[in-house]
Amino acid sequence: MASRVGFIGAGLMGAGMAKNIVTKGFALTVLGHRKRDTVDRLVGLGATEAQTPAELARASDIVVLCLPSSLEVEAVTLGPNGLVEGGRKGLIVVDSTTAEPASTMRVAAALAEKGVAFADAPLTRSPPDAEAGRLNTLVGGDDDVFAKIRPGLETFSENIFRIGPLGSAHKMKLINNFMTQGMAALIAEACVTATKAGVDLEKLFEVGKAGAANSSVFQRMMPWVLGQSEGGMLFQLKNSRKDVRYYTHLAEELGVVGYLGEAVHQTFVLAAAQGESESYVPAVARGLGRAQGVKLGPET
Repeated sequence: MASRVGFIGAGLMGAGMAKNIVTKGFALTVLGHRKRDTVDRLVGLGATEAQTPAELARASDIVVLCLPSSLEVEAVTLGPNGLVEGGRKGLIVVDSTTAEPASTMRVAAALAEKGVAFADAPLTRSPPDAEAGRLNTLVGGDDDVFAKIRPGLETFSENIFRIGPLGSAHKMKLINNFMTQGMAALIAEACVTATKAGVDLEKLFEVGKAGAANSSVFQRMMPWVLGQSEGGMLFQLKNSRKDVRYYTHLAEELGVVGYLGEAVHQTFVLAAAQGESESYVPAVARGLGRAQGVKLGPET
């Protein structure tokens, strides 16, 4: 197993992932990040800092990406001083970004021309889980590539799901996120309606938990809606909006009728327009409520 790992995207999720990689026996090179405290922490743990993706690629056997979107993935892989410039036969790029499958295939094809292999490995769970090394990691790609990257993935994963060929894990992640964010949007609308109807939201929470409406999303959304907790669903709303948009693109490409996907996406667009873009997912309820004269969630 190659022991030199490069990491690009040491942000909210990536910081914990990179920490686990470097503290569990791998030589880590990290790309400079706007959050200097994160980079400095990793360097303090033994990592080396690279100034460009190309430099990082030359110093690595495996490069892990954990970026906001496919736009950033394409920039660091195919752009000036990108991974493709520093790539060589035997290098493997592992993309943990929640990305557009069509972009994934374009990037993989461009890297393959340099002999660079590619695997998609998006994640579920939260930044605290990344820090604790207990993420769920979904993997798409060739079997031999999976065998080579698995030891590195195990440093930050509790569960590793082998999804299928290249691109399949990114598709799975978009579908999974659509279900999760769809439930969040549904709960937000229900809470606005309940408030307008004079229904006690604490009673709604009590009744919901005791019946078929109960779910992990419901149990994380409702305490936030009730102003009791800021800890539910530590994922920024702007990323949810992006992920659901990627899901609707996938549905369009497949010719799938996507009424619900479009409705969920527009719910998050509305909440973002109400000032909640940087907030966590449960704030979709506050944004939707604000647009309709209803106060939900903690005060801002």
